[in-house]
Amino acid sequence: AQAGQMILWDGSRHDWLEGRGPRLCLMAAIDDATGELLPGAHFVDQECTLGYLRVLRDLVRVKGVPLTAYMDRHGTLQRNDKNWSLEEQLAGRRQPTHVKRALDDLGIQAIYALSPQAKGRVERLWGTLQDRLVSELRLVGATTANEANRILDAYRSDHNARFAICAADAHQAWRPVPDKNTLEALCGLGYIRKVARNNTVRIGRTVVDIPRPRNADRATYAGTLVTVRHLLD
Repeated sequence: AQAGQMILWDGSRHDWLEGRGPRLCLMAAIDDATGELLPGAHFVDQECTLGYLRVLRDLVRVKGVPLTAYMDRHGTLQRNDKNWSLEEQLAGRRQPTHVKRALDDLGIQAIYALSPQAKGRVERLWGTLQDRLVSELRLVGATTANEANRILDAYRSDHNARFAICAADAHQAWRPVPDKNTLEALCGLGYIRKVARNNTVRIGRTVVDIPRPRNADRATYAGTLVTVRHLLD
């Protein structure tokens, strides 16, 4: 009933450029109470973790923190594998995906749809955009994701003026926005790593040197667990 009470988000891979460029995926979220196409909508190559995190960061920055997020069971949103690491077995719980961890850290409840039909509102949004937005992209002859994103930014306000409605309850449920640095950290990739003997951690092929502790009683963080944040920038 209230704006900010529930967002629905998803990705739609489609021939948005009608053959003038690559097939793209539109990542976007709408407000369930109003149907507003929320800030953060953008085109990427395919539905992915970074796409969801960017949508989340941008909509929270402008609107606030929603209460719940309704979504499908895509692998970026929910762990669908059956693998347990030794650390997870010892802890008795599995680490969430990067997106689910960001939702948890922001206090947003994740609700998973059991069927495509359950996401009817966001699926209808894709139908509207695959008609109207595709036409806008055709009119300017967009051929790249960057060009498509510029048109999308201009189109969003017109779309909301035409299709967004007033919420049944005028009181909004959006919660206060964290400070910029906190939001950037929460909406980035997060890794738990054990510090090596040479005071470094490894993320894939990248080795990160950790500054030496200022505490004179400790010369290194070797053997301790740390969180590594990889920000969207």
